[in-house]
Amino acid sequence: MDSTSSGSNHHAEGHHSQDTKDNVQVQEEDVGSDHQSSPVFFTAKSKRAAYFTTIFSGAALFSDGYQSGIISFVQVPLKLIYGTEIFNATVASRISYSMFVGAVIGQLGFGVICDRIGRKIGLVSTTLLVIIGAAMCAASSGTTPQGLLWMLVISRGIMGVGVGGEYPCSSVAAGESADEVMPGRRGFLFIMVTNFVIDLGYVISALVPIILLAIFGESQLEPVWRLCLGLGVIPPLSVLYFRLRMADPARYRKSHIKRKVPYLLIFKRYWRRLLTTGGLWFVYDFISYPSGVFSTTILDVVVAPGSPLIQTAGWNTLLYTFYLPGAVAGALLVDKIGRRKTMSLGFIAQGIIGLILGGCLNLLVKNCFPMFVVMYGLFLMMGELGPGDTIGLVSAEIWPTSVRGTCYGISAAVGKVGATVGTLAFQPLIERAGNQGPFLLGSGIAIIAGIIAFFCIPNIGPDSLEQEDRDFKQYLEDNGFDTAQFMGEQVVVPVEGPLDGTGKGSPSLH
Repeated sequence: MDSTSSGSNHHAEGHHSQDTKDNVQVQEEDVGSDHQSSPVFFTAKSKRAAYFTTIFSGAALFSDGYQSGIISFVQVPLKLIYGTEIFNATVASRISYSMFVGAVIGQLGFGVICDRIGRKIGLVSTTLLVIIGAAMCAASSGTTPQGLLWMLVISRGIMGVGVGGEYPCSSVAAGESADEVMPGRRGFLFIMVTNFVIDLGYVISALVPIILLAIFGESQLEPVWRLCLGLGVIPPLSVLYFRLRMADPARYRKSHIKRKVPYLLIFKRYWRRLLTTGGLWFVYDFISYPSGVFSTTILDVVVAPGSPLIQTAGWNTLLYTFYLPGAVAGALLVDKIGRRKTMSLGFIAQGIIGLILGGCLNLLVKNCFPMFVVMYGLFLMMGELGPGDTIGLVSAEIWPTSVRGTCYGISAAVGKVGATVGTLAFQPLIERAGNQGPFLLGSGIAIIAGIIAFFCIPNIGPDSLEQEDRDFKQYLEDNGFDTAQFMGEQVVVPVEGPLDGTGKGSPSLH
C-alpha cells in the first residue's frame, strides 16, 4: 500500500493529524492529486478495524449456502403435507428458480449500486432484503395451499435479490478490506470469509433439519419446514449492526468515480476479462449439475424407500461436508502458487476424477461403494479447491476499484445462468445415456476450462489492486476522460469503534 506511481504528473500534498481524543489518522488528498497512486497509511488499530470489516462483509454469504441447501430438504415435508397434486414438479421448480431469478437481478443491480453509491449502502440493503425475504418465507400463508405456496415463491424471489446482491457487495468489500491489512495473504483471508462461509452454510443447512426432526418428530412437519426457513434470518441479522457501523473501504473512498462513469471505455478495455471470468464461472456452475446426479445415486443406495427423513438429512450432511476441506486447501494454496495455477489445478483434477467416476460408475456402486463415496468426496473437494475458491477471488481482483462491483456482478450473474443451462442441457442426456452421460460430458468440459484458465487468467500479485487502479486512471486520461471525477476528498482511516474492539466510536469519513 506504500508504493507510488513513478513519473507521476501530479504531486499529492497531504498532512497527517493525530486527534488525541479519537485517535484518528488522516491523509488529506488534493482534488488534483493522483488518487490512484497516493498511498493510504494504516495504524495497528486501523488494521484491526479492517479485519472486522473484512469478516462482517463476507459473513452474510453464509445465507447463500444455507438458503440454497435448505430448500432441497424443505420441499420434502411440503410434498408430504400437501401431496403431489398440489405440490407438483411445477411448483417445486417455481420455488427453486424464484431464488435464482432474484439472485441474477441482485448480482447485476447491486454490482452497480455498490460502485456508484457505496459498499456500505449495498451491504446494508442486501442484508435487509435477506432478513425480510427469509422471514416472509417462514411466515408464508394463504387462504388456500396454492396461495401459501405462491407466497413462498415470491418471498424466495425477494430473498434471492438480497442473496445475489451479497455476491458483489460482500466479495468486493471483503477483498478491498483484506488488501488493506494483509496484501500478501489477501487470497487466503478472502476465501475464508466468502467461499468457505458459503460452504459452511450448506453444511449447517443439512444439520438444522436433523436437530428439528429430533425435536418435533416426523408427525409435526409444519414447524419443521417453517423453522428451517425462518432460522435463515439469524446470519444476516447477526451482522446487520456491524454493517451499519462500518465505513466503506479506504481504497473505494479514494478511487470511486462520482459521476458520468465511462462504461463504453470500460467495456472496450475489459471485455476480454469479462468474457474470461463470466465464461469460467458459467462453466463451473454448468458442470456442477452432474455432481447432483451422484448425490442422488448415493442416497438411492444408502437410504431405502420409506426411510426416516432424519436419515436422508444425515447423509446430506456428510456429502456437504466434503466441500469444507477443499475450500481450506484452496485458501492455503492460492497465495503460494497463484490464482491461475490453483484454478487450473482444481478444474483439471476435478475433470480427471469425474471421468474415472463416470466411466466406472456402475462397477463402483455395485462392488465397491465406499470407494465410490471417497472418490466422489475428492471430486467435490477439487471443485472447491480450484474454481470454487478462485473464480470469485479473481473476479474481485482484476478490475479497477471504481467498477469492481459492476464487473463482479456481471461475472457472477453469468455463472448463475450457467447453472440453469446445465440443468436444461443435461436432462435429455440423462434420459438417453443415464447418469454417466452428463458426468462424462461435464468432466471433459472441466478439463478444457482448466486449460483456458491457465492461459487466460492474468497473474495477480500483492500490489495488483493498486497497480490496476493506476493503469486504469492512465487509460482514462489517455482517452480524454476527466479523472478529476475520481473522489478527491481526504481519506480517513477508521481506527476506533465497535469494529476495532474499543467500542468508543464508529469508523467515519470526515
